[in-house]
Amino acid sequence: MASVTYDQVTKRFGDVVAVNHLDMEVTDKEFLVLLGPSGCGKTTALRLLAGLEELTEGNIYIEGRVVNDVPPKDRDIAMVFQSYALYPHMSVYDNMAFGLKLRKTPKDEIDNRVKEAARILRIEELLDRKPKQLSGGQRQRVAVGRAIVREPKVFLMDEPLSNLDAKLRVTARAEISKLHQRLETTFIYVTHDQTEAMTMGTRVVVLKDGLLQQVDTPQNLYNYPANLFVAGFIGSPAMNFFDATLVGENGDLYVDGGTFRLKVPGDKLQVLLPYKGKKAVFGIRPDDIHDPQFTPPNITAGKIKAKVDVTELMGNEVLAHFLIGEKSFVARFDPRTVVRVNDTIEVMVNMDNMQIFDPQTEKAVR
Repeated sequence: MASVTYDQVTKRFGDVVAVNHLDMEVTDKEFLVLLGPSGCGKTTALRLLAGLEELTEGNIYIEGRVVNDVPPKDRDIAMVFQSYALYPHMSVYDNMAFGLKLRKTPKDEIDNRVKEAARILRIEELLDRKPKQLSGGQRQRVAVGRAIVREPKVFLMDEPLSNLDAKLRVTARAEISKLHQRLETTFIYVTHDQTEAMTMGTRVVVLKDGLLQQVDTPQNLYNYPANLFVAGFIGSPAMNFFDATLVGENGDLYVDGGTFRLKVPGDKLQVLLPYKGKKAVFGIRPDDIHDPQFTPPNITAGKIKAKVDVTELMGNEVLAHFLIGEKSFVARFDPRTVVRVNDTIEVMVNMDNMQIFDPQTEKAVR
């Protein structure tokens, strides 16, 4: 088992900075997820750790040892790629055993490790098959099994579920999470899918343009985003943003969006008072905008009058899209709602969960 440290790690490809002074610590036995849009540097960060790319600047440590110049085979890591990269002419057994054979591992030990990994992944009956005889989910498990038999200090996974259909991805997510609990090994997992990140990671690293934006637990990323990018990237549907001004009146503070005015709860006054009279970005998640008929009790509610533009019935909820002037926003409504397209209603906004961002720095005001 091992900890991993990125110390001011930078990777340039010509004039392009793929990873920019990345500082990050992964604790022993942690499941850390690198999350971000395409081109944000998450896969490059993983490949730098694996030794598949050369660092431009900085140091990478595994278990306290600098591994910048250590060959990939000597770093004691195992990697599962987006493409499963199985040898088509080999059986599942031989695919899983191949790396151990190269390391001259004794035959009995190879057999024990392969069969134990197959048991953990529930693929014992597939050991004699060739990859072309397997489904996508089965191939994914074989690729994971090939990594397990190595018994590495660190597992690296680069979007291993992206080739699976939606239903199978749900099952595979749970399997990988259970595998992490069973093996008690350090996992570093790359994905652009926030659902994977939020459901699997003990902590999530959000990257944008090679820069680290925030590292935190999934719940804290959702509730306390550090900036506008994280707030808009985490959550589906995304957080709603409104350009506003913080207006003071009779000792109170209001979010004035021009077409609405919402009173700031008392417990947020002291933090926001320095912004009185200034421009701000008001953020509110769809979960915190309610149908007036189904508003939860004990919330500090404000009202926004808006017209229903589109409704999407999801079974367990209704996504209601609204227009207020030329601005659109979305709410997550109780499925019992009776609102219809072209209705004009006063939605209830839970101001206890409001977010304010500085429009210049884009940082959250805390």
